[in-house]
Order: sequence, then C-alpha cells, then structure tokens
Amino acid sequence: MNKIAFLVCTAVFLIAVQVQAQTSINKKPNTEKVMEKQTIYQFKVQDLSGDTFDFSSLKGKKIMIVNTASKCGLTPQYKELEALYKEYESKGFVIVGFPANNFASQEPGTNKEIAAFCQQNYGVTFPMMDKVSVKGDDICEVYKFLTQKSKNGLQDSEVEWNFQKYLINEKGELAKVIKPRTLPTDPEIVNWIKG
Repeated sequence: MNKIAFLVCTAVFLIAVQVQAQTSINKKPNTEKVMEKQTIYQFKVQDLSGDTFDFSSLKGKKIMIVNTASKCGLTPQYKELEALYKEYESKGFVIVGFPANNFASQEPGTNKEIAAFCQQNYGVTFPMMDKVSVKGDDICEVYKFLTQKSKNGLQDSEVEWNFQKYLINEKGELAKVIKPRTLPTDPEIVNWIKG
C-alpha cells in the first residue's frame, strides 16, 4: 500500500511541476515585436529632378499613387490624371506618379526623358518621382508598403500593370486599390475623393 501511495504522490508531484513550468512559460513577457500599421508619411523619395520628396508634407490630404509608363496602351490616362489633379488639388487631393519599367519595358527612358514626355504630351503638373521598380526582387520601399498587408494593414496586392492606382486617406493609410484599366475619372475614384 505504501508503494502505491508513494507512486501516486510522485505522479501528483510531477504533474504539479509540469503545470507550474507551463504557467511560468505562458507568463513570460511577449518579446516579439508587434507589427504596427505603417503610413505613407514615413517615406522620402527622389522626384524626376533628383530633389527629395517627403510624403509627410502631404499630411491631411487624399493621395493617389500610380505607376506610370510612356509607351503603354494605358498611357493616355495621363490626360485624365492631370484633369483630376487640377480639379481637386485645391480640395486637398494630390496624385503622385512613379514611372516604372516592370511591364513589357514600356518605360525605358531616363528621368529627364520621362519628364519631357509627360510635360510635352500631357502637360503633367502633379508630382512625378524617380523611376522605380514596383514588383519583384528590386521592388522599392513605397511599393512594399502599398502591396503588403503586414505593412499597410489593409490588404496584400500585386501591381498588375501600368497605371494601377493606390488611394491613401488623409491619415496616410491605404484605403483602396484600383485596377490599371479603371479610368481616373471612374465614379469609384471621384466619389472617394469627394467623400
């Protein structure tokens, strides 16, 4: 009988030690860093002229970020983008263009050539940034933010083609992703700007 009591006591003791060990593991402070939702305001990039463009200068404005190309079937969207920018710029809306050569080599030019093309053909006055990569291994930091839910807090996406639009709210947060073929004057975009 003493043997059985001894075995029971030993088993209870071992279970108690295991429970205590598990409890102390669970009580350890969480040392993993919680991923905080980022905003567009953290980024500084170069514009086509080589000057620094600081997104924090756009606080309180609605922003459309669009990847552009000079030799694409969608290139005429520049005209509508410029018209949209002119109409709503005074109401706290800005468009920021990022030329990119990721799709069928449709933006082969230098920054100087891109600037001349935009001005001569479409009278573009909205800010145009340095040519970047918007997908792949060399994707730029702004587009990592736009396409990764772990950074933007909204959704994962992939830039499908030239002229994909990312809408950023007045707090610098990603609000919507708009497909490349959706025109800048589409009601979904205009209503968002007005809203």
